Amino acid sequence: MHKRILEHLNEAILVFDRQLKLVYINTAGEILFADSARHLLGSYARDLFKPLDSEFQLNLKSCLDRDEPLVDREMTLEIMGQSITVNFSATPLLKNDRVSEIIVELQQLDRHLRISREEQLMAQQTIARIMVRGLAHEIKNPLGGLRGAAQLLALELDDPNLKEYTRIIIAESDRLQGLMDKMLGPNKRPQKSLLNIHEVLERIRQLLVAETSGKVLIYQDYDPSIPELYADKNQLIQAFLNIARNAIQASEEGNAPITFKTRVCRQMTIGRKRNKLAVKIDIIDKGPGIDKDMLSQIFYPMVTGRADGTGLGLSIAQFLINQHDGLIECESQPGHTVFSIYFPLEQYNG
Repeated sequence: MHKRILEHLNEAILVFDRQLKLVYINTAGEILFADSARHLLGSYARDLFKPLDSEFQLNLKSCLDRDEPLVDREMTLEIMGQSITVNFSATPLLKNDRVSEIIVELQQLDRHLRISREEQLMAQQTIARIMVRGLAHEIKNPLGGLRGAAQLLALELDDPNLKEYTRIIIAESDRLQGLMDKMLGPNKRPQKSLLNIHEVLERIRQLLVAETSGKVLIYQDYDPSIPELYADKNQLIQAFLNIARNAIQASEEGNAPITFKTRVCRQMTIGRKRNKLAVKIDIIDKGPGIDKDMLSQIFYPMVTGRADGTGLGLSIAQFLINQHDGLIECESQPGHTVFSIYFPLEQYNG
């Protein structure tokens, strides 16, 4: 009964014997360490936990020897080569008035912070899209009347110079109409089918190489074990192409290399739903980075750091990715910007 309860907890639970050797780990612990209990059991605490604090191992031993619980909040641990932030607690377990084992609980804070940030981001994107669509519709209506009036006026004018003015009005009305259509985004529902995500990325790579006459070097770091994704191929090509073009344009002089990277993520939360399996696609560039003040706004329409940009590419990409129940995030610092796109997998490949 107790074991069944532990297996369903979201926190990682580990039990160590007096030699600080692992004798039990629950399912959440296996997920955290990205390994099975069969491989982890028998490992020593010093090999599993590599904290930045050198006194941690001594404190853990003291917990065992002195029968004193150990609690450390917002502790940074290096687990399987990655740094994570956890709330850590170790509690001695007594048997015949002697500490026989200690139970360790790890609550990963990174995940909770990420879910909170994701919910805030998706709420902002939803509100922004509703506002933009409403604004675009309001602008399109008078544009149609303006264009029609200019056409009628052109029929009544005999002076070629005056007709040139009406031609300009019509042309600019058409340009604004096209801009409004882009702001409204694609109006077709995704036509989904099973596809290989790497075929999509390779198609984008070929297009970018052709567009830049081979000046841009694109590295591929693919995980071949990723199962097929149920998605609209054309919409994914458009979304990834918008992001990749943005990465190339952001790179210094437009010729810094970019990288396409794919990985499988387990127990990934997207939009409050926890998915057993998800695919992560990273588009990485080595450009100057995105200003911190702009980073939280880059998916809003009309927000751009380039003088000649419309600020619609990332907004459209975000809309298309959301249509596939996916999520797009961005982390940036000088010399390293990563756009990460997540799609759930198990609902189609369970």
